[in-house]
Amino acid sequence: MKIKYKKTTWIVNLIAALVWLFYFGIIVFEKEEPNWIDYGWIVISLIYFGLYFYQVKYDYITIENDTIRVHGPLGKKLKLKDIKRIRKFAGDYIIKSDQTEITINTKIIDSDALHKLNTELEKLNMYWI
Repeated sequence: MKIKYKKTTWIVNLIAALVWLFYFGIIVFEKEEPNWIDYGWIVISLIYFGLYFYQVKYDYITIENDTIRVHGPLGKKLKLKDIKRIRKFAGDYIIKSDQTEITINTKIIDSDALHKLNTELEKLNMYWI
């Protein structure tokens, strides 16, 4: 099962990328000689564009082959049989095993996918805090 990001998360990152790109354009064309710091705005814009394309292409969470995997630069993987407890805290799910802890931000998950995730986690019959 694949859990996708909300479309509003994509849109916010795309808008932020365009705003920083526009701001960079204004600075470059307004000044005769831009400083080296002014080029930082294009770097920020490229980071937001990269984040946007990553979220569009890849899923946030994948549950397959008895494992749950949170994708990302520091993504984590956990076997479902190793899960000891699940905690709901401030809109996040904190899934713990003996060695690993995975935090799932439910605010960036699509509402239909969140329902599927809840159903899948409830099947585990784990101790919920």
